[in-house]
Amino acid sequence: MSEKRPDRPPWSAARLIYTGLGLGLAPKAPGTFGTLLGLPLYWLLGGLAWPLYLAAVLAIFLIGWRAAETAERDLGLHDAPQVVIDEAAGYLTTMFLAPALPWAPLWGFAFFRLFDILKPWPVSWADQKVPGGLGVMADDILAGLYAWLALRATHLFFFNP
Repeated sequence: MSEKRPDRPPWSAARLIYTGLGLGLAPKAPGTFGTLLGLPLYWLLGGLAWPLYLAAVLAIFLIGWRAAETAERDLGLHDAPQVVIDEAAGYLTTMFLAPALPWAPLWGFAFFRLFDILKPWPVSWADQKVPGGLGVMADDILAGLYAWLALRATHLFFFNP
């Protein structure tokens, strides 16, 4: 990868996006802090009709993909720890059509972090084999799908009378 670009301002729009408004700069557990960005985004988007919610998640995915590409050029690393917009997109994937119960956002958060850390196949494959910004975003979307299934199963088996 190339070195840092000296012509880039210290805080560009892309950096604000890929660091999740700076949450990715946390010295410990930046992925967890990046997932925290998903909570207010979910509270903002959660009331939308499902097609609009999916369109918003797709927009975040596409913007994140572009910002992650910029991060790779600027930082010289694939999926640098500071890049956390992917965690927010993964969490929003988890929360698609989530049950309207007070525990759902927290359980979704926990399930997403679990699958993002464990990286079961194909999450691990996407993490290791898909290059560029697409790879940065794809593994978290896949982890979000696993977490979505876990959240739905939890609701169905334990909380649905």
